[in-house]
Amino acid sequence: MRRQSGFTLIELMVTVAIIAILAGIAVPSYTSYIVRGKLTEAHSNLLAMRTKMELYFQDNRSYVGACAPGTVAPLPPGTPPGTLKYFTISCPPANLTATTYLVQADGFAGTDLEGLTMTIDQANVRRTVSVPAGWTLPGANCWATKKGGAC
Repeated sequence: MRRQSGFTLIELMVTVAIIAILAGIAVPSYTSYIVRGKLTEAHSNLLAMRTKMELYFQDNRSYVGACAPGTVAPLPPGTPPGTLKYFTISCPPANLTATTYLVQADGFAGTDLEGLTMTIDQANVRRTVSVPAGWTLPGANCWATKKGGAC
């Protein structure tokens, strides 16, 4: 009599259960990793705008008029200007005075970054003003790098 070879139903079910458990752990971790990668777009553009704003101030002794096309501190290219892949960079006019400025990055609506707002000012103070649903606002003046409020 020949012995049959193959897998039993129990062995297959155990394998499927192990794969499901691993996927349940890996997918949220991977999603979080992707979101953290998107945050670098805002961080790098805010820091670049800070440098441009300081150059503008050196030339004009005022921040008024900065962030306009044709200056040394224009908003990043995009349509409209300041529109990036995951964020919109802006200089709210009410915050541009002779001695102060505020540059702001807002996450796009309809994405996993909707509701995220980060800012930087003339004193290099980096703040996370608001966070998406399910995130924790950092306690310190810093830019959020993770959902749990880490900086």
